[in-house]
Amino acid sequence: MMVTTLGADMQKRAAIYVRVSTDKQTIENQVAALRQIAERRGWEVVEQDHDAGISGAKGRDSRPGLDQMLKDASKRKFDVIWLGRLIIDLLGTIQTLEACGVDLYLDQQSIDTTTPAGKLMFQVCGAFAEFERGMIRQRVHAGLKRAVAQGKQLGRPRIDAALEKRIQAQLRLGKGMLRVARECGVGSGTAQRVRQEMTGPFADAAA
Repeated sequence: MMVTTLGADMQKRAAIYVRVSTDKQTIENQVAALRQIAERRGWEVVEQDHDAGISGAKGRDSRPGLDQMLKDASKRKFDVIWLGRLIIDLLGTIQTLEACGVDLYLDQQSIDTTTPAGKLMFQVCGAFAEFERGMIRQRVHAGLKRAVAQGKQLGRPRIDAALEKRIQAQLRLGKGMLRVARECGVGSGTAQRVRQEMTGPFADAAA
């Protein structure tokens, strides 16, 4: 990850993000602990954001404080983000910050991507995450193949053959897809699917 230096002491600009699950909890203890660490390292805290009353299972789209901080990271307003607590999709957040050239320090888990060991750990985590996604894709694909082999129909049920022919006839007259869907009493997605099958590579064979 990129590191911006400010002066001979390699001082970094730090941003602090903390989260509490309920509005009754306080962020002061988390902020104070992170500021003490920043002070010991000689880093300047230039931004502070927080979210309160938001579950740890919520993502960036439900956390205005985190969203704002990541937007500022893309503008390189600081060099490292300090988190008081673990957030969901941590790997995705790391990848976002890495693309911005911003590091991450996670206090409770002692994760620090400003160090070679921290970078290595997240590279390993990223490799395992990609491996897991690949395994999930394989299982889904195998399940679909098994369902087809057992004669199960995938996707939405097909419409009545007579209705499908009526839709085809209307489309051949040059009517718009939305009009055909309305006149035939089907959804626009169904009309679109019929049109695609009429113009697809197997349309002539099926005619």
